[in-house]
Amino acid sequence: MSKVNIGNRYIGADEPVYIIGEIGINHNGSLEIAKKLIDGAAFAGCDAVKFQKRTPELCTPRDQWDIERETPWGRMTYIDYRHKVEFGLDDYAEIDRYCKEKNIHWFASPWDEEALEFLLQFDPVLLKFSSASLTDINLLKHAKETSVPLMLSTGMSTEEQIDKVISILGTDNLMLAQSTSTYPCKIEELNLRVIHSFKQKYPGVPIGYSGHETGLAPTLAAIALGACFVERHITLDRALWGSDQAASVEISGLFRMVKDIRDIEKALGNGNKTVYDSELNSIKKLRRYTDIKE
Repeated sequence: MSKVNIGNRYIGADEPVYIIGEIGINHNGSLEIAKKLIDGAAFAGCDAVKFQKRTPELCTPRDQWDIERETPWGRMTYIDYRHKVEFGLDDYAEIDRYCKEKNIHWFASPWDEEALEFLLQFDPVLLKFSSASLTDINLLKHAKETSVPLMLSTGMSTEEQIDKVISILGTDNLMLAQSTSTYPCKIEELNLRVIHSFKQKYPGVPIGYSGHETGLAPTLAAIALGACFVERHITLDRALWGSDQAASVEISGLFRMVKDIRDIEKALGNGNKTVYDSELNSIKKLRRYTDIKE
């Protein structure tokens, strides 16, 4: 498996798992909440936080623009709501500054080509594409031309669709994440063994996991199955308003998850059977030797 250079890090075989706290739009349009989530991710030991960037008029179907809905800011049209939860240039400039101060990577998922151009202003360490974008070939080809490493989630996608994308993009600077696009996702639909299948089918591509389940056990199992990176939505409170909050991990849980991932990395070892120095005393006290009698 090849490695992908991500800023001052690498993602791939024999590298520490790259852990991403997906803020997404769980900030609900508040830069203050976003900073608290960055603080939490840095405290927990995450390598990166991720946001989402959309141009509302391009990503929202026209027939939904004027539909009114209840929001934390009162009743408003859906297009107005989409603008309410989008950060602009000044916001991302502050996020960029703040993440550098906290020594944590940040990047975002662009949902359209205008959003992609917007994000490129900040020299992102990578570009993450949601499962919904896997079939947006024009967007992905545009991203490939930037030479920035690409990370693709594969929820709601067939093997044929994934093969088509890889045939177009190639495998250089590409990473794939097993994912199921249900929020929250049923345990029996996570299909973690796809990680192993992807590793066999795409040997030159680092494989990871983007989870939307409740709880931490499946994410830890993904590490044991060989995931090189993991992504989980994070929140200050799972009861907050927003469609992704219920499938998110609170900061205390994120801290436990990162610690457990690092412990699993140590426990997995190198695969070579070894007699450790710590066992020598046990050999003296406990080992019995017998010969096979014919």
